Amino acid sequence: MAGKGPRPTRRMGARAALTRLAERRLVFGGEAAREKRDALDVLAATPLARADDVLHLHELLLFLRAYPDDEAVLERAESLLQGFEQRSDLERFRDRLADSGIAGTTIHYAFFFYTARRLARRYPGRLHIEWHELESGSTIADRMWLLMPYTEELALAKLDLTAEQQVRMLKGPHQTGAEFLFARFDAWDVEPFTKEKLVDDLVVPLRLEPGPETPSRTKARVPVRRVHYQTGPLDLSRPDLGKVLREPPDFVREVRGREAEALVEMSRDAMVTRSRDLDAFLHADAADVRRIGWDDGLELVALGVVPERRMLLETLYGFITVKNGVPIGYVLATAWNASSEIMYNVFEANRGAEAARIYGRILSAVHHLLGSTAFTVDPYQLGHDNSEGLASGAWWFYRKLGFESLDPEIRRLERDERKRMKTRPGHRSTPATLQALSAENMYWFADGQRDDVIGLFELTNVSLGAARHLARRFGGDCERGVATLVEEASELLDVRSQRGWSAAERQAFERWAPIVTALPGVRRWGLEARRELGAIVRAKGGRRESEFAVRLNRHTQARRALVAFSQADHESDILEA
Repeated sequence: MAGKGPRPTRRMGARAALTRLAERRLVFGGEAAREKRDALDVLAATPLARADDVLHLHELLLFLRAYPDDEAVLERAESLLQGFEQRSDLERFRDRLADSGIAGTTIHYAFFFYTARRLARRYPGRLHIEWHELESGSTIADRMWLLMPYTEELALAKLDLTAEQQVRMLKGPHQTGAEFLFARFDAWDVEPFTKEKLVDDLVVPLRLEPGPETPSRTKARVPVRRVHYQTGPLDLSRPDLGKVLREPPDFVREVRGREAEALVEMSRDAMVTRSRDLDAFLHADAADVRRIGWDDGLELVALGVVPERRMLLETLYGFITVKNGVPIGYVLATAWNASSEIMYNVFEANRGAEAARIYGRILSAVHHLLGSTAFTVDPYQLGHDNSEGLASGAWWFYRKLGFESLDPEIRRLERDERKRMKTRPGHRSTPATLQALSAENMYWFADGQRDDVIGLFELTNVSLGAARHLARRFGGDCERGVATLVEEASELLDVRSQRGWSAAERQAFERWAPIVTALPGVRRWGLEARRELGAIVRAKGGRRESEFAVRLNRHTQARRALVAFSQADHESDILEA
């Protein structure tokens, strides 16, 4: 009788391999790495039977690409991602995976004007109008005559056509309707801000069909010099924010030329593939790009905003969070008076991994870039009227990092919740409680609490005060008023000439002239203090807006004057006028 040999190993099915990969997601090195490699080999050769499983695989691959155990896991994950759009299971579920951002799938969204124009130019034949989703009250048809030469205008006035019929009649034979419409909007001789407002108010539903080069989450990469392999457990601890702020990033590298332009496009594509349009990326400036990073493969791509789109008082930067070249989230940071409001988003594939540690790094980067020592988180980020934030317990995430609400009622509610947690182990705050807790901003102060930070006073009051100052002196003749105030501000700040200034610097000075001439006490400052304020205003239109934020932080007199001006009751003054 023949002896019994070892029982043959049964090959894993695709679903079992996916489950194994998910189970080992946060375990690294050794046996876990081998199991990941085996599961990836199965998934490379075997299709999945459900659309949700295809999406789950995609997210796991992105995570493994950002956090590879070793070179073999990295190569397998990257190979699967690069060929993902050719998978038979993706082809089978392509329609159900629309708007996922996976390579080879369609994206539907009413993109804003500048994004739609960019997509129409970059991807000919791919951008289309979803006419069947256009709201019945749309005014596109009524406005079409504004976009056309006089001859066509007469023809449109004669015919009673829908917007779709008008576009089909007027577009070129090789244009899509979206390409035609946004080309006409682009050629419309209207001031850019006005044009943007009028076009975006139309809310044109669009469809971006996939092509070889169209944006996807699958293939989005930032070139890196080396890959950091994750050989041990992730750091899931909560950082000491005070200590983190004292530790600068390992490197800050200025980026120019084609690399900077590519990073700007990458940031915009990251928003397109997630059906979002955010000004910090929409109007990112290739002249103000930096890579801020640490030696463990984490980087922040910091993007300033083009000068003409900068906020009047605050400084705005967008950051794409990158791990080993893979975009894993984004951040919006506004800075004012050594304080910042932070909006922190982690992309789906990377949730549940190092969120607190990365957030600490973000505060460190913002501190070293913009000089902020106080930080604000707004209610939406905390979960207020935000189902995703409520479900994740965002309020407690920030509270455990040291952020506090300054509202007495919320502080009382927190004390009550802590008592429940102490007396009933396992107690979790209900969605209703989290909604109440997140109703007001939370704050963290590195150097002690102060009340002159973003969220605690109204910066819009500065603009209101400047508007009232302009109106009192010049009424409706704003053009003459601004020109006069530019002359007065130049004399006040000892700006003897703007020769050698860029157009953006001159524009910044013009925008600030009504503020400068209305600020209390400026005329009593010493000459050097007034000259420095002139340099700060010029920096608002400079190549790096961070220079404006840092210089203003150092000018104690200017900060105090702006805070005092913001606290005046300009609104009542205007209403009583």
